[in-house]
Amino acid sequence: MKFRIVLVMSGVLLMTGALLMLGQQPTGVDIPGVIKEGEKPVIAVPDFRGAGDAQKAMDQFNKTLWSELEGSGALKMAPKTLYPLAIPQQPSDFRPPTVTTPVTRGAQPQVIKNGPWLTDWSGPPVNANDLAIGYTVAQDGRLVLYGYLYNLSQSTVASAQLINKTYFGSLDNAGATLVARQFAADILQQFGAKSLLGSKIFFVSDRSGVKTLPNGSKFPMKEIWSMDYDGSNQKQLTFYKTTTTEPAVSPDGKLLAFVTYPQSTRNGVEVDGQPQIMMHSVETGRRLTFSNFVSSVVETPEFTPDGKRLLFSTTVDKDPQVCISDINGGNFQRISRIRAIEVSPKVNPRTGSEVLFISGRSGHQQLWRMNIDGSDPEMLTTGEGDVANPSWRPDGQFVAFAWTRGYEPGNFNIFIMDMGKRVPIQLTHGMGRNENPSWAPDGIHLVFSSKQGRSTQLFTMLADGTHVQQLTNAGNNLEPVWAKGN
Repeated sequence: MKFRIVLVMSGVLLMTGALLMLGQQPTGVDIPGVIKEGEKPVIAVPDFRGAGDAQKAMDQFNKTLWSELEGSGALKMAPKTLYPLAIPQQPSDFRPPTVTTPVTRGAQPQVIKNGPWLTDWSGPPVNANDLAIGYTVAQDGRLVLYGYLYNLSQSTVASAQLINKTYFGSLDNAGATLVARQFAADILQQFGAKSLLGSKIFFVSDRSGVKTLPNGSKFPMKEIWSMDYDGSNQKQLTFYKTTTTEPAVSPDGKLLAFVTYPQSTRNGVEVDGQPQIMMHSVETGRRLTFSNFVSSVVETPEFTPDGKRLLFSTTVDKDPQVCISDINGGNFQRISRIRAIEVSPKVNPRTGSEVLFISGRSGHQQLWRMNIDGSDPEMLTTGEGDVANPSWRPDGQFVAFAWTRGYEPGNFNIFIMDMGKRVPIQLTHGMGRNENPSWAPDGIHLVFSSKQGRSTQLFTMLADGTHVQQLTNAGNNLEPVWAKGN
C-alpha cells in the first residue's frame, strides 16, 4: 500500500464570499503531506442505521463520520446520490453474483446478482476505491458500533476487508460523536494517517462579557478558552475578569502559560496592573508558581521542546527583548541584546536549538532566526511590510507567519516558508486581518484568526490554503494555539 500522511478533521465548510477570499485555491506548491485533489482515493460512506434505542443517535453519528472524513482533505467522498439502493451493513450482507456457463458456443457468461456486492460500489456510477459500512446497537446502556472498511479493488469480501472493529460509547449524541471519530481515525490510518483525535485548540475570547469600571468605562474581558480540533466542546478556562492573552501549551499538553493584567486600584480607580505570566495545569486548572518580573512589557511566552524552560519577551533597559527562564520563572537569562523590539520567540521543535522571533532591528517588524544563545541572527523575510506570529511546523521544516506584504498596513495574511528554500508562500488572500497561524500536531493543517467584518473568528485550513473551515462564531476569538492531547 502506498502510504500518505493525512489527518482527521471535521467542521462546517462555509461558502460565503468572505470566506472564499481567505484561501480555497491551491498554492501550486507541493506541501509534504498534503494530497492533491486528483490523487485522493474515493470513499463511499452510506448512512449507518441503529437498532432500537441506538437509532436515536444515528443522525449525529452519520454527520460526524462524514464530516471527519470529508474535512480531512485526504479523501474524496463519493456522492450519496450515486449509491445503490441495497446498502450492506455487515459482511454477511454481501452476496457474490452467480456466473452461469453459456449454453450457446461463443456466448458470454451471464452474471446474475444475488444481492449487494463489492462491484456495486467500485463500478459506475459510484466509482469508489473504498467502502465504509456498519451499524449500531444499544447494549447494556451503551452504544456499540460495528464498523467495517473494504478495499474495493479486491475480488472477495475476506480479502477486501481492512477494518472489522467494535467501538463503545455512551448511548447519546456524545457517545455517537466519540465512536464516529474513532472509526474515522482508524479509516484514515489505513492511508498512513496521523489522527488529530484528542488534540485541543487554546485561544483567547471576549465572549464572557464586558466589565464596567467604577468610573463608568467599559471594556471586554478576554479569557483563555479551549475547544476540540473541530470546534466542538468550547469552554472557558480562565476567570481573571481582565485582559488575558497569548496562550502557550507545553509539548506534553499538561501546562498552559499565558499573560494577564491583574486589576489594581490607582487613585480610587480600578485599572489594569502590570502584565504577568501565569502558569496553569491544563488537567486541573490549578494555578502553578511562576516568579514574574516587574516590567511594563511581559509577552509571548513559549515552551522549549523539552518542556523545561520558557521563552518570552520582557522590557530590558528600554525595548522588549527575548529572554528565557525555568518554567517556574527561575534562572532568568537574556538572549537578545539590541536596541529594537524583539518579541514572539518560537523554538524549533525538532532541534531545540534554533529560535524564530520578530524583530524591528531592520526598521519594519520582520521574521528573524537565531541560535538559542542569541548568536548568528539572520533575517528571513524581505524587509517589506510587517511580520507577526511565527509558528514552527512540528518537524521543523516549515514555518508559518502573518505578513502585510502587498497589503495596506495592518492587513495581514498567512504565509508559510520552507526553511530550506527560504521562499515565502501566501495561503490567504482576503482583505482584513488574517493572522495568528498555528500548526496542527500532524503538520498538515493550520488554525488562524481572521477578521472579515466586525468580528474576529478562528478558522482551519490545509497547509496549501484549501479546505477552509470556520470553528467559532460567538464574540471575538484570536491567538489560537493547536496542542496535542495530554
